[in-house]
Amino acid sequence: MRKTLRILKRLLLTLLVLLVAVVAGVYLLVRASLPQLSGDIAATSLHASTTIERDALGVVSIHGASRIDVSYALGFVHAQERYFAMDLMRRAAAGELSELVGAAALPLDRQRRAFRMRARAQQILATLAPEQHADIAAYRDGVNAGLAALHSRPWEYWLLGSSPRPWSEDDSILVLDAMFFDLNDSTNARELANAKLKSALPDSVYRFLSAGGGPWDAPLLGPPMPAPALPPASDIDLSKLDPKLLKLADAATSAPDFVGSNSFAVGGSLTATHAAMVANDMHLGLRVPNIWFRARLQYPSSRRPGDDIDLIGVTLPGVPALVAGSNRHVAWAFTNSYGDWLDWVRVNLDPADKARYRDADGWEPLVQSTEIIKVHNGADEKLDLRETRWGPILAADADGTPLALAWTALQPGGLNIELLHLDVAETVDEAIETANHAGMPPQNFVVGDRAGNIGWTIAGRIPRRQGDYDPQLPSDWSQPASDGSRRGWNGWLEPAEYPRLPNPASARLWTANARTLDFASTDYARLGDSGFDLGARAGQIRDDLKAKTEFAPSDFLAIQLDDRALLLSHWHDLLRDTLAGASAPELAEMKKYTADWNGHADPASVGYRLTRAFRLEVIDTVLDGFAAAVRVKYPDFKLPFLAQGENIVGAILIRRPAHLLPPGYASWDDLLLRCAQRVATKLGALPGGLGARTWGETNTTRIRHPLSAALPGMGWLLDMPADQLPGDSNMPRVQGAAFGASERFGVEPGHEESGYMHMPGGQSGNPLSPFYGAGHEDWAQGKATPFMPGETKYTLRLSPSS
Repeated sequence: MRKTLRILKRLLLTLLVLLVAVVAGVYLLVRASLPQLSGDIAATSLHASTTIERDALGVVSIHGASRIDVSYALGFVHAQERYFAMDLMRRAAAGELSELVGAAALPLDRQRRAFRMRARAQQILATLAPEQHADIAAYRDGVNAGLAALHSRPWEYWLLGSSPRPWSEDDSILVLDAMFFDLNDSTNARELANAKLKSALPDSVYRFLSAGGGPWDAPLLGPPMPAPALPPASDIDLSKLDPKLLKLADAATSAPDFVGSNSFAVGGSLTATHAAMVANDMHLGLRVPNIWFRARLQYPSSRRPGDDIDLIGVTLPGVPALVAGSNRHVAWAFTNSYGDWLDWVRVNLDPADKARYRDADGWEPLVQSTEIIKVHNGADEKLDLRETRWGPILAADADGTPLALAWTALQPGGLNIELLHLDVAETVDEAIETANHAGMPPQNFVVGDRAGNIGWTIAGRIPRRQGDYDPQLPSDWSQPASDGSRRGWNGWLEPAEYPRLPNPASARLWTANARTLDFASTDYARLGDSGFDLGARAGQIRDDLKAKTEFAPSDFLAIQLDDRALLLSHWHDLLRDTLAGASAPELAEMKKYTADWNGHADPASVGYRLTRAFRLEVIDTVLDGFAAAVRVKYPDFKLPFLAQGENIVGAILIRRPAHLLPPGYASWDDLLLRCAQRVATKLGALPGGLGARTWGETNTTRIRHPLSAALPGMGWLLDMPADQLPGDSNMPRVQGAAFGASERFGVEPGHEESGYMHMPGGQSGNPLSPFYGAGHEDWAQGKATPFMPGETKYTLRLSPSS
């Protein structure tokens, strides 16, 4: 027995030693991939000495003798702090993730590789002006130098059993492509669903469901749209459908994250400094590290000898540019525009030769190609592709006709790096002109200058549509329009044709992914509608701006943190009225907790969560009645998310017509009561019952490193804290578990020292870095931290080598 115990002790000791050795080895590997923060490094491609300073949060200040040298240094820093995240972005755009992470990424790679983005990126590079190409090349050299200067490859590659591939110039273009994928729906699912809606329903019903707005609108120009007109009983009677056609989703969790942002500005007449003030919080999926990288970039001005260009804000690792922020003369911000930037084109194949199709000039051969998707630890996969002059063939219309996708991201000139000219813009007019020439996912662009001017326009290329076709539906561009002209896209609008709104009379601007223009205007028709967000969030920002006549930066942060549930207020009243006469025990309990309501998206509130779930349940239930009508013809039909569902269902609930009541319900009161019943049953069945169903329980942040799921038990090291936060969609403080403000800033150009900025996730991708997660707590608490970098703690000098 004693001998056995001695053996067991030795084995346990050996295992403990091995465990300690493994932990120590992992620690040393991760530590070896930390960037060098101080000292001197020789750089072969640098023209003059360049310094990289970091403050306590890891915010970088780069001082160089030229734009080229600053781009090199920025690439160096991006690679050292964020190379793995940059790698994921370029691979996601190119459809090359499986080569790094294995077969789990194949579904995404198949969808993305069909666009052949790497080949297109190489074509774009060939069109760049020499100075722009030089900037991209310098950034590439800096990235590869920064990667090579690490004592070990980034730790994620050790975990994946691979090595990082060097950065190329086309990779920077691919990172911009990744933003197109993030901000546009490259499946164009809404128009595919529209085709089935149009085919299966009377026109009055189709127009009702495709409404572009309503009473909640808050445009910059023009009035709200009228409430959607109800289709008559002579066209449709939902109550007579077979209830088996209903396929109600779990509405308590079915509302998707709406990719978008907030931006707003006031003119100098409303600030103490008389400079404009601009705010931005871009809403994206949240991760560790954050998508943005804070930086200050300084280099001599060619426009004003003796002065420096001084850029402060956020950069996108993978690209040598300041994305949003200030250059001391102008400050700018972006929100997703949700104009219509994609069209499906019906492709008429030759019945005698499926390798060619008809366009407006006759028969043309399809461009056929084969792509090989490499799979880490798996077999390669071959993908056969077909492409037309309009774009790749990716889907089929409701009648089976092949569809090609026309997308601004795929058209010549749709992507460029003209936005770099914002470096030197000194006025609102100059910034707007630059924005109108930029090739990027078309965005709302809000800008203000130090003289107090403000303005709005669209940044990104706008296609020139011609011919009498409906861009909301697949169309045949091989057939001439009724006036004899060609249907389709004919190049781009000129900047002079763009909508612009300089210095509105109110001295206030706001955008929040909703409609901005008068719905009766030519400009609105030119931009189109790919699913504008409900105007509730934009309206709340507008009203917050109208409530004051003078603004300080703290007032702008208060607007960004506004979590009042104005949209849900009338839903709370409706739920209370619905439950008033309810006698079932679970509904009596629901009535009790519905009273836990303070009008905010409060993490501690049960009433907020119940009201929110009730709203979603009612909207899904009502809209599923229309989807059931489509399923008579298309049994597998799924209604896409309708951002204007609030306006559509609201119009129905005001009048409660019997012919629009979904099948299986005795009355509208019955529908509302059964919706409340379903919410009470679903949420009450969870541990602790309804009383434990606070909003914070579901709105607990899950901001994770992409690989933390592959390392069980390591979330405490890799992921951000699980905080129960206020906020939701349809209010300025947009907040979900893994979605929300990827940064918040407010700044007056020329007075950046009084501005603020914070962001989640921190600057670094290395968990042993002092900058990993730095500043995250300030973001979570909504604390104003300085817009400018803080006191320098580390200085690294890059010097040209002999």
